[in-house]
Amino acid sequence: MPRNMTASTDLSELGAAEAASALSDGSISSEELVASCLERIAADEDRVRAWAFLDPEHALQQARAADERRREGQALGALHGIPVGIKDIIDTEDMPTENGTVLHAGRAPTEDASVVRMLRAAGAVIMGKTVTTELATYAPGKTRNPHNAEHTPGGSSSGSAAAVAARMVPLAIGTQTNGSMIRPAAYCGVVGFKPSFGLISRHGVLRQSAALDQMGVFARSVEDAALLAEQLIGFDAHDPDTRPRARPLLRETAAQEPPIAPHFAFVKTPVWKLADAESHEAFAELVSHLGDQVEEFQFPPEFKEAWKWHQTIMEADIAVNYEPEYERGKDKLSESLRGQVERGRKVRAVEYNKARARIPALNAVLKDMFDMRFEAILTPAATGTAPRGLESTGSPTFCTFWTLCGMPAITLPLMRGANGLPLGVQLVGPRGGDARLLRTARWLVERVHRG
Repeated sequence: MPRNMTASTDLSELGAAEAASALSDGSISSEELVASCLERIAADEDRVRAWAFLDPEHALQQARAADERRREGQALGALHGIPVGIKDIIDTEDMPTENGTVLHAGRAPTEDASVVRMLRAAGAVIMGKTVTTELATYAPGKTRNPHNAEHTPGGSSSGSAAAVAARMVPLAIGTQTNGSMIRPAAYCGVVGFKPSFGLISRHGVLRQSAALDQMGVFARSVEDAALLAEQLIGFDAHDPDTRPRARPLLRETAAQEPPIAPHFAFVKTPVWKLADAESHEAFAELVSHLGDQVEEFQFPPEFKEAWKWHQTIMEADIAVNYEPEYERGKDKLSESLRGQVERGRKVRAVEYNKARARIPALNAVLKDMFDMRFEAILTPAATGTAPRGLESTGSPTFCTFWTLCGMPAITLPLMRGANGLPLGVQLVGPRGGDARLLRTARWLVERVHRG
């Protein structure tokens, strides 16, 4: 058995990389791992409510098939036998995908999304569908924060983040159009990694905004996030924003030592005043701890308009993409979603096109910043710890700018608030610099843990 594992080890506690090693050498079986995760779900689902669809027997059947492949000596994928949760806006041919709305109740896709197909090719067990907010927007689903059920888990990838945090699965996938990956990961105290725009195909995923929609992963460590994301990257002719490229060696690079100690730009962003006092104090302490390796950086004044540009693009696209739902069942939509559709319908074409045209210019300025002296941007993942109450999923404002620019971002569970809830630290890298960002993130985790 792997180091520190005994016959009494709770396999649901294993991280993905450790589980992959144990599955590969036969120390454990996929059926044992999946059964342990199902036991954890049975014990805690009533409290956390992370799952929109779960068929335990179907999950076990996949696990048994994975074990049979190993016994037959077949080639094993990097995710052989590992259970993965799938956000319920991502199509699965063998499970319903209902997109968090009663308007899509009973929807049964006839084929897998590209990311699900790639997961299966890598040997993963598709555990089930995790809860999303309504059409991946702001109206909350049923999920609770595993650390305190009276607090939001964030959204829209709420079920995926909560399932990983509650040890129901070691890995899960989600999406981000504003703050839907980074925020719930920060609130639930797990690693959330959103790669650069266009690295992972969105074919078979609910379309909210083609200009902004991005895929991402949840895990319990940087290594595990790199392991999962690496399997999902690739060209897909069905998604015009992907392109042929060599698959980046995320896991290998993340494990390497940086050639020199990373230099961070501490960027408060124009929304710094929205972060609570506790976050201000926590980041001041972190910056002080890093000493000469961090430098405060001020955005150019014109960057202040970026949040408006993002809203213009997102709401105009929502108005187009959700028009069928609005027209046939707007009384079944939340007030917040109706408002987004109605505002989006009023966006003028010239405003929309101008907003989209700003994205390359923003990235050009940021590229110069990274080339100048910084390895990564250090910034909050959210305005604070997960807010109390379940009527809201919290504010995405500290994610908006990076999503607009399509930059890779990762949140790390490095701090806690006075209430004991996680307080995420977000790192952002240059567009296309995903592997280096993961390497820097792993370095920061080790640096903070060393004290």
